Amino acid sequence: MYNKNYSMSKKTISNGVNKKELLQIKQDLEKQKKEIKERFLEFAESNPLGKDNYDVKFPQFGQTEDENADEVEDYSNMLPIKIGLEETLANIEVALKKIEGGNYGICENCGEEISLKRLKVAPAARLCLNCEKKMRE
Repeated sequence: MYNKNYSMSKKTISNGVNKKELLQIKQDLEKQKKEIKERFLEFAESNPLGKDNYDVKFPQFGQTEDENADEVEDYSNMLPIKIGLEETLANIEVALKKIEGGNYGICENCGEEISLKRLKVAPAARLCLNCEKKMRE
């Protein structure tokens, strides 16, 4: 399985990710995290009650009935985007904590190693490809 006492100084982890690859994945995750936070600021405000929690700004187009309807529609369209970005941000945070904790790249469902190929494509992946497919069925 995996070594819970893994540290960044170790040459490789159990699924063959070496120190250099792990550092690159970590940098990619940090970059994605920054980009998501910047994207949030385009349509949302940081909620002081929670870290990485955002509230969609209610648009103000005017006072007419049509403008009010457009405001509600625009706000409603932004909510699913907000939820998706918050979910992605949470997965990135989990992946970064796993890197620091030494258990990055292990499927949360079956405990098997997530392939390096998958981690390079989806660095915040929490499930191996087989478990991901089963969950979608």
